[in-house]
Amino acid sequence: MTNLHKQLDLAATNFKFSSEGALTFKGYASVFGGIDSHGDTIQKGAYQNTLENRERPILLRWNHEGPVIGKYTNIYEDDYGLYVEGELSKGHSVADDVSALMKHGSISGLSIGYSIIDSEPLSTGGKLLKEIYLKEISVVEEPSDNSARITDVKSALKEVTEFKQIEAILRDKFGLSRQESTAIVSAVNSLKKQSDSENKQSALVNQLKAFQDKI
Repeated sequence: MTNLHKQLDLAATNFKFSSEGALTFKGYASVFGGIDSHGDTIQKGAYQNTLENRERPILLRWNHEGPVIGKYTNIYEDDYGLYVEGELSKGHSVADDVSALMKHGSISGLSIGYSIIDSEPLSTGGKLLKEIYLKEISVVEEPSDNSARITDVKSALKEVTEFKQIEAILRDKFGLSRQESTAIVSAVNSLKKQSDSENKQSALVNQLKAFQDKI
């Protein structure tokens, strides 16, 4: 089977580092119903078999021919397209470079590596892709399709800074020990992760910071 690549645009916003320091992102690697730069259209359900009957994981690569730079933690189809959640490997030299480029907004593309299992011709000259075998999804330098975007890139470095500030407030203003202040912040962080919206998460941090003004 011929190996094919299909590039999609991503918008990297709202960076936060996870507690382990790995850059994570989520969004769509493919959308249904549109016409890409090759004139092809992907049909809903095209990824169903490749996701359900896999012997090997879908790799997260750099520019298709480059190294594996992380892993996908979640991939599934919905009504819009192929939704993905990925994580770049901290400490991997290329992954760290890609992470820096994504945070800076210097690169903005995803591209799927795949082969066609079933298709039919379109009157426009392209193909309707009815079933795809997905091999990998790469972060790439030059996207060719603006239809799909990463909606959230997270990194908790900002969170870590905020919580360290709170620990310092608890120690300096309340006289708590480092162990006590760390335990309180850890409990709040656990609650924060359970919040169901970014606004609720920010509110928790702001409420704790407000302690400083009341003392």
